[in-house]
Amino acid sequence: MKTDFLVIGSGLSGLYFALNASKYGKCLVITKGGISESNTKYAQGGIAAVFDKKDSFESHIKDTLKAGAELCNKKNVKIMVENAPHEIEKLVSYGIEFDKSNGKFELGMEGAHNSRRILHNKDATGAEIENKLVKAVKNNKNISVMENIILLRLAVENKICYGALFLDAASNSIFDVKSKCTVLATGGIGQVYKYTTNPEIATGDGITASFEAGAEIENMEFVQFHPTALNTDSGVKFLISEALRGEGAYVVNSAGERFIKQDLKELAPRDILAREIFNDMKKSQVFLDISHRDADFIRSRFPNIYKTCLEFNFDITQDKIPITPAAHFLCGGIKTDSYGRTTIKNLFAVGECACTGVHGANRLASNSLLECLVFSARAAEKAKSYSNNKIPFNNQNYKKFKIKKISMNEEKELIELQNKIKWIMWEKAGIIRSPNELKLALREIAELEKEIKKSYKNMIHKLIIKTKNMIIVSKLIVLASFKRKKSVGCFYLE
Repeated sequence: MKTDFLVIGSGLSGLYFALNASKYGKCLVITKGGISESNTKYAQGGIAAVFDKKDSFESHIKDTLKAGAELCNKKNVKIMVENAPHEIEKLVSYGIEFDKSNGKFELGMEGAHNSRRILHNKDATGAEIENKLVKAVKNNKNISVMENIILLRLAVENKICYGALFLDAASNSIFDVKSKCTVLATGGIGQVYKYTTNPEIATGDGITASFEAGAEIENMEFVQFHPTALNTDSGVKFLISEALRGEGAYVVNSAGERFIKQDLKELAPRDILAREIFNDMKKSQVFLDISHRDADFIRSRFPNIYKTCLEFNFDITQDKIPITPAAHFLCGGIKTDSYGRTTIKNLFAVGECACTGVHGANRLASNSLLECLVFSARAAEKAKSYSNNKIPFNNQNYKKFKIKKISMNEEKELIELQNKIKWIMWEKAGIIRSPNELKLALREIAELEKEIKKSYKNMIHKLIIKTKNMIIVSKLIVLASFKRKKSVGCFYLE
C-alpha cells in the first residue's frame, strides 16, 4: 500500500494535519481504535488563546513558562501562543462552535492562568472538536481512513523512514504502508498507570516505535497527574475539569475543610495540587465542592460533568465530588523541532506523543489542544515539500513475525502483566518518587520484559504488542527519572 502522507492516530493533531496536508497530496489516516477514540475526545476544559483585549501574548507566554518551571523551549512557546488565534479561526471554519456571550468568545479561567483565555464548548470541548474534524475528514476526497489497525513498527533504515508496518487484528494479517512522509499522532501513555483519565488506547505506541527505530526521546520523567478525577469503586477515573476550580470549586477533606496551602489555593499548578491531594488522601477522602455556586449555572456550564456524576449518584449542585489524582498527560515524548520533524528523516510527530518543549516540566492547563493545533498545522506546511518526492522503496521483512492465536489462559496472563505494570508505575514512579523506589521499579519492569520476551518472542497479537509497548514506555519513564536529580515541575523526588 502506498500514500503521500501516512498519519498514525486520529485525535486533533492527526486529523488537523491530514486536513491541512490533503491540499498537497493523498493522506491515509490509520488509527488504533475507532476514528473518534482519542484523548482529544475526552478533553473538557478547552483551548487557551489570547482573545481578550486585557490579555496579551506576553502574559500567556509568561504563564506557560512559569507553569513549566522555566524548562520550556521558549522559541516554540512563542510560536504556539502567537499562532493560536489564527489557527483557532481556521478551526472554527470546520463548524466547531465555542461558547459565546454577546457575540464574543466566552473565555474561561483555569489554574495558573492570569487571565480568562480558555475557549470552550460547555465542558465537552474535545468532543466538539473531534466530532467536527472527523466529519470534515470523511468529506475530504484526498483523505482515507483505516480503523482498528495496530502499529507494529516503523520502516526505518539508515535513519530514514519509509513508512510503517501494521497488524490488522480483525483479519489477523500484517501489511505495510510506504509513504513520502510518516506522521506519528499516537497520543499519550496514561494506561501505564493504575489510575488515569486516558482511554484504553493510550499506551505510548508511537513513542515505543520511534524509540525502537532510533529516534531521540526526551523529558519522559515529566508525567502530569490531573489532581481531580472522579474517585469511585468502579475504577472509572472520569476527568473533573480544571474549569470547575476556575469557576470557584473548592478542594476539601472529609470534614469539609479547605486544605490547599499554596497561595493560589485551588488555582495552583496541577503538580502542586496533585501532591497535596495525594498526601491528604492518606488521612481521609478528598472532595471537590462547587455546590455553593448557583445550581442553574452549574448545570448550564458543566452539563457533561453534571450528567456523568449523577450516574454515580453524585448531584454536584448539592453533593461534594470524591476525587483522586490520576495520570493525565505526558509533557515529554519524541523530540521534534518547531515543524514536528523528529531526528529520523521523513518522520514527524505531533500532539501528545511529541515533545516540542512547550510544556517544559509541567503543562499549563488547556495548552495541550493548542499545541496539537499549531504544530500539526506547521508540520503539514513543512510536509508540503515532500509531495513531489517519489515514494521510496523499502522491502519489509514480514517473516520474522509469527501471528499468534491467544488462549484464554494466555490472555489472562497478559492482562495480569499489564496490571502489574500499572501498579509498579503508580506506586514507584508516580506522583511522588524516590531513588530506591525507582530502582525497584526498574528491576521489576526488567523481569516483566524478560517474561514477555521468553514467552512471546517474535509473536504478534494485539495484547502482546500492547503489553510490550507498556513495558518499554514504563522503562523510559523510570530511566529518565533516574537522570533527574532534583524535583521540578510535575517531577517530584522525595
